[in-house]
Amino acid sequence: MTSEWFVNWFDSPYYHILYQSHDETEAKLFIDNLVRMLPLQPGARLLDLACGKGRHARYLAEKGFDVTGLDVSAASIAFARHFEHDRLSFYRHDMREPFRVNYFDGVLNIFTSFGYFNTDRDHLKTLQNVSKGLKPGGLFVLDFFNADWVRNHLVRSETKTLDGIEFHLKKSIREKHVYKQVIFETGGRRFQFRERVRLFTLADFRQMFSAAGLNLLQTFGDHDLGPFDPKKSQRLVLLAEKPR
Repeated sequence: MTSEWFVNWFDSPYYHILYQSHDETEAKLFIDNLVRMLPLQPGARLLDLACGKGRHARYLAEKGFDVTGLDVSAASIAFARHFEHDRLSFYRHDMREPFRVNYFDGVLNIFTSFGYFNTDRDHLKTLQNVSKGLKPGGLFVLDFFNADWVRNHLVRSETKTLDGIEFHLKKSIREKHVYKQVIFETGGRRFQFRERVRLFTLADFRQMFSAAGLNLLQTFGDHDLGPFDPKKSQRLVLLAEKPR
């Protein structure tokens, strides 16, 4: 299993403290909006790709779908497995590797869980695996940030205090990536983690989706599924289909 930056950070309990605002309520609202839009029937097979601790996957299963969650973080998958049942299962898996073929009615990749790898070849490989995993006519939802908005509204330095820990966050953009340093002290120890995400634009995704055999159907600019505005939208939510 890979030892890249995201593995140690996502396995850390401090990752979940820093991002605790992305909670069950937020997850349910976004899933409700997606389910209303997508032509998926109860019992459809869904894949939550990069599922984390499984908050989206658990709610999808509650709504009657047959859900599989995959994540590279051993700690997150160990937590998520406490919630497994007949319609919900979790596996530790690297999204660059194939999982199942012509199996899923829908694949979801939510909360900027894409763009972490060293090469665009690996990003394309991930999308090709999504295409392979979908049934013909299957749907793919990718929830990413709007790279143009990030470039124009970057907060270079801020401090957040959560659960008694003072997180010092420093962001920068170099070439085609946005970097975030996360520095904090707790229990007499100093920690430092770094995030790096590729600044993919809508044009980049159009090209990659086409190369992966996915047809881009719609774009949205927020979790309410409002229209995408390249200058104003903070998110870029993409809906694609595997050709029938």
